[in-house]
Amino acid sequence: MKKIAIFMMLFILAIASAQGDTTPKNIIILFADGTTSSQYEFGRYSSALLRQQSFAVTDIVMAKGQYQLMKTESANYFVTDSAAAASAMATGYKVNNGAISITPDGKTPPTIMEVAKDKGKRIGLLSTAPIYDASPAAFSTHAKSRRDYELIVNQYLELAPDVLMGGGSNYFLPNSLPGGKRQDGKNVIEAFKAKGYQYINTPEQLNQIKSIKLLGLFADEDLDYEIDRNSQETPNLAQMVTAALQVLNQVSKKSKNRGFVLFAENENTDSAGHHNDVAALMRDLWAFDDAVKVALEFQKQNPDTLVIVTGDHETGGFSPTYGRKNLEPAGNTNYLNVKIEQLKLIERYKMSLNAFSQKFKAKAKQTTSSSELNAYLNTLLQENFPGLILDDDLREKILTQSQLGPNSNYLPSNILGLAIARQTGFYWGSAGHTPTPITVAAIGPGSQLFKGFNDNTAFAVKLRQLIGQ
Repeated sequence: MKKIAIFMMLFILAIASAQGDTTPKNIIILFADGTTSSQYEFGRYSSALLRQQSFAVTDIVMAKGQYQLMKTESANYFVTDSAAAASAMATGYKVNNGAISITPDGKTPPTIMEVAKDKGKRIGLLSTAPIYDASPAAFSTHAKSRRDYELIVNQYLELAPDVLMGGGSNYFLPNSLPGGKRQDGKNVIEAFKAKGYQYINTPEQLNQIKSIKLLGLFADEDLDYEIDRNSQETPNLAQMVTAALQVLNQVSKKSKNRGFVLFAENENTDSAGHHNDVAALMRDLWAFDDAVKVALEFQKQNPDTLVIVTGDHETGGFSPTYGRKNLEPAGNTNYLNVKIEQLKLIERYKMSLNAFSQKFKAKAKQTTSSSELNAYLNTLLQENFPGLILDDDLREKILTQSQLGPNSNYLPSNILGLAIARQTGFYWGSAGHTPTPITVAAIGPGSQLFKGFNDNTAFAVKLRQLIGQ
């Protein structure tokens, strides 16, 4: 494996030398968890028709930069999880599903953020998930299990990223405090503040940053989907990226400015795929693209910046398609395809399928009356999913809390997702991950390395080269 890594490094060096492109000072990695070409194309199409806006991922980064595909299998499975995929991309080595940058033989190859810090670069980690979640954790720390949240947070304190923002305040606080879940009694927020970090927990405070080190935790666990988000309570990814770039681009008077590496993740695109939630996916793709536009605007002012747009795996087997409107004979009058009318229908939805599931299951626990539960279901649908038709077979499954299929693990979300698919053509093949190759698009100095077809371990090799290792 070591020989392969050395050969790959030499090959990349040869390409870079031949093309004569410069090495970037700054690297911004925009990470849409669970997405690949089909999701991005949906983002482009829906943004053009509904927002009348260009989609920067496809229209700028892919169209004007470099573009490639990468394999995603883990060390032990064909279908990866986020921990194994992000670990391969961060270290250059395959790991088992569930592991955080620890190889099957127990080794801990350095992560990209560790390499960047060692080279004198400032580093930042952002996520709409808990900041200790699999992807940001794998790009910076090491753990036998992605569930070792306390250990991961402890390693953040030791690594001391210049910026750390997202959800997940629960594992920064002891269980003796409201919302805290730490068993060791440590208040890690106070420990970060003792190291000189400014701590913020509201969107308004993003406009009041005065420090060169920032810790921002905006929820106990995940930040809300864009479709559910209260802008007074939690920021969007674009706001966090804007603040992070402001902090990371500050030049310390005591040290030479060697640039930075920023990892910024929208994890909600992955969660939307698990729940088969096309309306939530659409809005979070737009929110992700807004963050990409922030990065591209920064690049205009700082042309020595490389912008990379990628993800870790595909989620949900997202499959918009055409078919029949119903089970009647096929023909021109019984034909359904995706167009502006279907997009306008899902644009009217006001709630994520996860929020729907939580509300419905809470009501189901409170009543044994099937008629009362059915009435509540009707109210939820009428108020939050106007125009949606729920067929009798799917209504029965929701009311009886029945299984939809062996690969549908998010109920009743996946059931309502199928109802939406029947009416709009936005179908899903799974509630889990798939092995569809992921896309990597890059623009700026160093982007010439990102083209062709590679394994996801090559991503780390290329980044190490660009950082200067």
